[in-house]
Amino acid sequence: MARAFSLAGAFSLIRFRSAPGNPKDIAYVFFTLGVGLACGMGYIAYAVMFAVILCAVITALNVLKYAEQKNAPMKLRITIPEDLEYQGLFEDVFAEYTTASSFQRLKTVNFGALFEVTYNINMKEGAGKKQFIDRLRARNGNLRIILTAKEYGEKGYN
Repeated sequence: MARAFSLAGAFSLIRFRSAPGNPKDIAYVFFTLGVGLACGMGYIAYAVMFAVILCAVITALNVLKYAEQKNAPMKLRITIPEDLEYQGLFEDVFAEYTTASSFQRLKTVNFGALFEVTYNINMKEGAGKKQFIDRLRARNGNLRIILTAKEYGEKGYN
């Protein structure tokens, strides 16, 4: 009974001290918790065996790229001058480099002198990110462009 309570307490400390990650990160937390509990209870041989097996499995899954998304969703933030019409401005570039794009939000920045337009996009397989950004920069006057991978669990994650 005491071991069950210690397991619940240990997991709650680990789980709630950090932001929730993707499923792979949560699996790592469970695996390390299992190895740590085995060591704490004095079963060092089991802990070593468990750790070696898990490391081999995780390495094999990473090498095989098991369950990795081929086309991960991304967030694109483009800063444009206020006098530039943002609607339809990037549609042809999106058609060339992305499989899907959707407008997320429009925000004024720099005391209203600039707009920041946010899109959710999925890049095409093999599409060059640098060429994509260069094409967008040619349209927005070489202002700031941010392209980031969306976090698992983030609003709008597909």
